[in-house]
Amino acid sequence: MARKKAALDFEQSLADLQTLVERLENGELSLEDSLTAFEQGIGLTRDCQAALAQAEQKVQILLERDGELAEQPFSAEQPE
Repeated sequence: MARKKAALDFEQSLADLQTLVERLENGELSLEDSLTAFEQGIGLTRDCQAALAQAEQKVQILLERDGELAEQPFSAEQPE
């Protein structure tokens, strides 16, 4: 359940960040509202970066064998 919540938090943070960027790019916000949105965006970016760093650490732990990291090439293709 914790993994699902973390994934949902990441996905929600990313969606919120995208919405903020769209609002900022639209150019219709006042300076004060733009600064507030920018500040929120920085917080969301940090949250997303932390979630990605944690996921990377988990992957490294899963790939570790006999006390040594066994790097595996990443392939987006599904093995047949």
